[in-house]
Amino acid sequence: MNKNYSFLETGRPVMTGKNGAVTSPHYLATQTGKMILDKGGHAVEAAIAANSVLCAVIPHMAGLGGDLFALVWDGHEKKVRSLNGSGKSGSQVNRAVYEQKGLDEIPERGPLAANTVPGTVDGWWELHQKYGKLEWHELFEDAIHYAENGFPITEKVCAFIHEKADLLKRFSGTKQLFFDNGRPIQAGEILVQPDLAWAFKQISKDGREAFYKGAITDKIIASMEKHDGLLIKEDFAHHSSEWDDPISTNYRGYEIFQVKPNTQGIAVLMMLNMLEQYDMSVMQDGTPDYYHLLAEASKLNFRFRDEWVTDPNFIEIPYDQLLDKDFSIKVNEHFSQDNVFRVEELDKLPSIKQSRDTAYLSVVDGEGNSISLIQSIFHEFGSGFIPEGCGFLLQNRGSYFSLDREHPNSLEPNKRTFHTIIPAMAMEDGKPFMLFGTMGGEGQPQTQCAMLTRVIDFGYNIQQAIEAPRWLYGKTWGEDSSTLKVEARIPTAIIDDLKRRGHEVEIVENYSQQMGHAQGIIIDPETGVYSAGADPRGDGIALAW
Repeated sequence: MNKNYSFLETGRPVMTGKNGAVTSPHYLATQTGKMILDKGGHAVEAAIAANSVLCAVIPHMAGLGGDLFALVWDGHEKKVRSLNGSGKSGSQVNRAVYEQKGLDEIPERGPLAANTVPGTVDGWWELHQKYGKLEWHELFEDAIHYAENGFPITEKVCAFIHEKADLLKRFSGTKQLFFDNGRPIQAGEILVQPDLAWAFKQISKDGREAFYKGAITDKIIASMEKHDGLLIKEDFAHHSSEWDDPISTNYRGYEIFQVKPNTQGIAVLMMLNMLEQYDMSVMQDGTPDYYHLLAEASKLNFRFRDEWVTDPNFIEIPYDQLLDKDFSIKVNEHFSQDNVFRVEELDKLPSIKQSRDTAYLSVVDGEGNSISLIQSIFHEFGSGFIPEGCGFLLQNRGSYFSLDREHPNSLEPNKRTFHTIIPAMAMEDGKPFMLFGTMGGEGQPQTQCAMLTRVIDFGYNIQQAIEAPRWLYGKTWGEDSSTLKVEARIPTAIIDDLKRRGHEVEIVENYSQQMGHAQGIIIDPETGVYSAGADPRGDGIALAW
């Protein structure tokens, strides 16, 4: 590792301890996670409680109206389990409905974008049923408190509210929540959410039934019917999360785990298979070669992600071929260190035979039980639509479906759509080594690869890996841009070199939120010390003790 890199001097220290560690994108949620562990809760319970607080304090990114995915390692099971907590499209949601409305694509906002059942609450329920040690209601005390009594809005959350003010004015629920006498709520002012507190109280008392077969369901459906939404009561009643085995690849002796599609986690594993073919210690971080390689690796492998990532119940995904090291060698033949691979030539890559806003958190408890969890309502403020009396935004994840019947992610009833959100876990000798993830659409696979290479190849601690300069090839938050976005603190000479190779470089501010809010925990296999880090690009903190 090159100790001369100025960015290795982090703005905040890495947090270390042996009794537990929690990291999340908001300081109040992290504190709640620690409180649950202090009560004797399982890591999974701390994650549920922290996530519930995130639903209250960063409602533009997390919420009861969204989905979640998780990877869990429990000391008694000694294996990584995967939970798919995403919801399916409604039974009456199909291409014809939109075509009859004269639409050639699904709207990004509004009730018509909220066409999938939110899976978060059932995901929490499944996690607690399998691993919980505390009473269910204990997990939501802080979320209820912050919703009912309020909390000060941070500058970063306020910035999103102001940026999306026109969207939020379109719907009565969001206007009432985020505006005060006609002006958007200001940083430092108290956001009180009585309807959200009511919803959390129902969930605290009646569990998942409140959301899928109870009082909350009734309010959602009544609002859907009033505003020409497409979900019906039976869609909620039939929802369930799915436990599964994760997919993985080996990167320099570490086993890297991801959730299977309908997430894009497979793209990370394919990228790592390509990166493993290069000697990173020679290439070094912070060089034009490093940035170029990782940007091109994402470009080349996203082609296959886009071809195959959808609900696996509707398509047979060739996992073995996509994750085969020999296949990665063939993909790598199209990489040039001197020039970019032209997007218009992507169809020349080897063929395969058929056989926008998020909250990531991770927790390790004193027994080593570990969870990597991600939750989202998709674009900032999701669909922009709050069902009357519920207090939470419905996600617009279903807007990712295509109305083209030939598209791999074509809209069908009762189908899970392509998901960008991906939790990750790295294992060493059968035990968790690193829990990591980030928000940020297409940036998630790229940031995960950056964090992993910076830890494994360059020896950074987790905070250094998070704070180091980042980039983003492609698009984020619904944008349709294929530029290479780089933080301004990357030196001009390096940016010029990337331009020479053919990259269309777009310079963004230092520690830009466009790069996502990353979090992570490393577990030292020799000392058992937990090292936790949180991203200064967000409002989070890490705690270890």
